[in-house]
Amino acid sequence: MPALTRRTLLKSSLVAAAAAELGSAGAFAADTPETVLRLLRRTIEVNGKAASVYGIQQPDGTSGLTLNAGDRFRVKVENHIEAPSLLHWHGLTPPWQQDGVPGISGPPIAPGSSARYDFPLRSGGTFWMHSHASLQEPLMMSAPLIIHDDRDRADEQEIVLMLHDFSFTSPEEIFASLRKPKTMAPMAPMQDMAAPGKAAPDLNDVKFDAFLANDRTLADPEIVKAEPGGRIRLRVINAAAMSNFHFDLGALTGELIAVDGSPVVPVKARRFPLAVAQRLDIRLTLPKEAATYPLLALLEGTARQTGLILRAGNAPVQRVADMAGASAQAVTLDLESRLRATKPLKPRKADRVHTINLTGDMANYIWSINGVPWSSDVPPLPVAPGERVELALVNKTGMAHPMHLHGHTFQVVEIGGQRFSGAMRDTVLVPPNGRVVLAFDADNPGWWAFHCHMIYHLAAGMFTTIRYV
Repeated sequence: MPALTRRTLLKSSLVAAAAAELGSAGAFAADTPETVLRLLRRTIEVNGKAASVYGIQQPDGTSGLTLNAGDRFRVKVENHIEAPSLLHWHGLTPPWQQDGVPGISGPPIAPGSSARYDFPLRSGGTFWMHSHASLQEPLMMSAPLIIHDDRDRADEQEIVLMLHDFSFTSPEEIFASLRKPKTMAPMAPMQDMAAPGKAAPDLNDVKFDAFLANDRTLADPEIVKAEPGGRIRLRVINAAAMSNFHFDLGALTGELIAVDGSPVVPVKARRFPLAVAQRLDIRLTLPKEAATYPLLALLEGTARQTGLILRAGNAPVQRVADMAGASAQAVTLDLESRLRATKPLKPRKADRVHTINLTGDMANYIWSINGVPWSSDVPPLPVAPGERVELALVNKTGMAHPMHLHGHTFQVVEIGGQRFSGAMRDTVLVPPNGRVVLAFDADNPGWWAFHCHMIYHLAAGMFTTIRYV
C-alpha cells in the first residue's frame, strides 16, 4: 500500500475516533450543570449600516464564557446557523478530540445539531473561542473565554475588550480576490532588490471597512464607567482576522501582567503590541480625579484606530476620531524580547528541533510551510511523548505571521539568534525575514494544528499538524 494511502487511512481513523470521543463527552451525570453556547446570526451597526455577522452567545445573550480554574469545562454547543461549524477553545489544552478543528479534531456540528464538551480547566487566564470552520471567523464567529483564578483581585473592575476587523464584502469574495493571479512577475512584491534573498516587508493585504471594539466603532464607542482612583484589570483580545495592532492607553500607564493568559514579569508602558490572536492582561490604577480615558487599538502601518472610552466619575465624554494624528509603525518584537515568564519551562535540552520555514508566493497568494501548502496528505511533524520540542520558525516572506500552536503552551526562547527565557504563549508573531524559536513539552498527546492565525494565510495553506500518542 502506498505511503500516502496509509496516511489517509490513519487520518480517517483518527477523525472517526474523535467523533466517538466527542459524543461520549456528553455523558454527564444528571445533576451536572452545563453551559449552553449558541452559534447564531445577529445584526450589528457598522458605519451607519446594518451588518449581518455571527455570534456565540448563551441563552440569556451573554457573549462567550466566564469560568473558574479548577472547574470542569462542561459546555453544550448548539448550531443555529445555516452551515456546519465547530469551535476551537483558543489557548486551552483540552483532549485533542475536543479541540475544534474540522477534519483534525473531529467532524463539524451540522445545522440544527449540537455537541457536548467536558474537560478540566487547568489554569486561568484570558482566552477566547472561535470557529475553525470555513471562513466563519472573519464574520465574527468568536467570543471571549475568561477563566478566573487566584491572580484576580476582588478590588479590581474587570473590563474585556475584543477587537475585530470588519468588511461588508464576504470573506469568500475577499479570498477569491486575493487568489486572483497578479499581472506582476511571480514573487515580485516579496523580493527586496537591495537585499537579495530576503523578502520586502508588506502590511495589511486586506482593506477593511471598519475596526471594532466590542462590536462598535469610535463613531459610537462603548463607554465603560469606572470609579476615580479605582483599580482595573483590562483583558484585551485581538480577534481580528488579519490585523495587528498597537494597544494605546493614552494618558494612563499600565502594567502588563500576562500575555495569552500566562503571567509575565510586569512591564509598565503606555503602548503594547498585539498581534492577531494574542491577548494582553493590563492592570490599571486610575487617577483620583474624574476624567475620560480613550483606550485605543491602532492598526499597524496606518492611522486607523478603534477602541472604547473609560469614564471615571462624571467627566464629560469627548468624541474620538477613528483616525489618529500619525500612522503607527509596524508591530515588532521589541517588547517580546523583553518579556519574561514568571513560570517558565524547567531548564532542559531539546530532544527534538523542527525547522519551520514560513514560505509563500504573494503574486498567486499561496502560503505554505517548508514550501508545501497544506493538504490532507501532508504528514504530521513527528514528536514523541515526553519530549522537549523546539520549533525554529524562519520567516522567508515579506509579511509577519502570528503562529499558533493548539493544545500546548509554549515558551519563546530565542529571537534573532539571542536565547532567553521569554513569555509563555500560544501565539507568537514572526516578523518578515525574522527567526523565532519556541519550546514546548509534549505532554498532551493527540493530533494538533499549527498554523498562521491570519485567516486568509491559513486558508491559502500556511497550516500543518503535530501528532504523537
